[in-house]
Amino acid sequence: QVQLVESGGGLVQAGGSLRLSCAASGSIFTSNVMGWYRQAPGKQRELVAAIIRGGSTDYADAVKGRFTISRDNAKNTVYLQMNSLKREDTAVYYCNGVWDYYNYWGQGTQVTVSS
Repeated sequence: QVQLVESGGGLVQAGGSLRLSCAASGSIFTSNVMGWYRQAPGKQRELVAAIIRGGSTDYADAVKGRFTISRDNAKNTVYLQMNSLKREDTAVYYCNGVWDYYNYWGQGTQVTVSS
């Protein structure tokens, strides 16, 4: 059983930046993939960014060039650096990790972008 705990959400003005952190109770080095998802009110949860075991990354088109996913294996922590935030980035952001066939979620952290 792996626990994922997000932090770093909050209220920020449009154009600002936030960095989300996801601390894992297990080794992220052995994970297949770590990712960040978000869910806005009335919308489905969507993938924002992912980083696979080999280090390759993938981003949703809406955040390319603005968000960066990274990981620190020594700290078992995954980060999401969010720059040039827009109102449409407002959502609950969830950390996700996959180890073999097991899929784990964090509890989510709210990001609110004001105009």
